Amino acid sequence: MSGPASIAPDVEPASASHRALWLPGLAFAAGGAVAATVVAAVADAADVSLEIAGERIPLLAFTQLAFAFSVVGIALAAAFRRWSGRPARTFVRTTAALVVVSLVPDLLVPDVDAVTRVTLIVNHIAVAAIVIPGLRSRL
Repeated sequence: MSGPASIAPDVEPASASHRALWLPGLAFAAGGAVAATVVAAVADAADVSLEIAGERIPLLAFTQLAFAFSVVGIALAAAFRRWSGRPARTFVRTTAALVVVSLVPDLLVPDVDAVTRVTLIVNHIAVAAIVIPGLRSRL
């Protein structure tokens, strides 16, 4: 009679695999949130208005939104890791498309000066430049 079934040594338990994506992913999300805040703070220090329709965007809003949408990116990476045959490729293509889509409001919203528009766009790209490659490396 044979002994208990063993797991192949190269198979990682699901919980360890889960942590291998989520814990570093949260670190990348935090890094993206810091980048968003720094871009906005530098723009603010350079007297960029950071106003939409006369309402000022608080610095903390940049932090919160960058982190929240980065967590959505982590969830996408986890889903692609589980259900895609090519998770890294699918993740990069999907998130690149989502970044492009996220720029549309920055380009179309009325009552925003050009420098604020550029700052908002740079903000999206700064977050994406940290989060996307970081998560891709874990796939």
